[in-house]
Amino acid sequence: MVYGDYKWIARADHDNPKIIGGTDHAELNRSEGYEMLYFINSLAKTWNWDSSNIIPSLQHLEKIIRTEVPSSIRTHTGIKEWIASNHKTI
Repeated sequence: MVYGDYKWIARADHDNPKIIGGTDHAELNRSEGYEMLYFINSLAKTWNWDSSNIIPSLQHLEKIIRTEVPSSIRTHTGIKEWIASNHKTI
């Protein structure tokens, strides 16, 4: 991960990124490391990214989510759609 300010504490099952990551209407907590990591990896898998030399692409995606996606867009689906609309090369 590029940023070092994430919280890395998964509390109970309701905070498990694998559980909430599966629901597109769920809100992404951009300060929670596990949620961001799971979401970024799931986008790469959804978009069928080649696994060779993928680290720079994943880091670029992390930067986009943290710095470019408007904070008013909070759901997994909303963030995914915003990235797809605003970054044609991804």
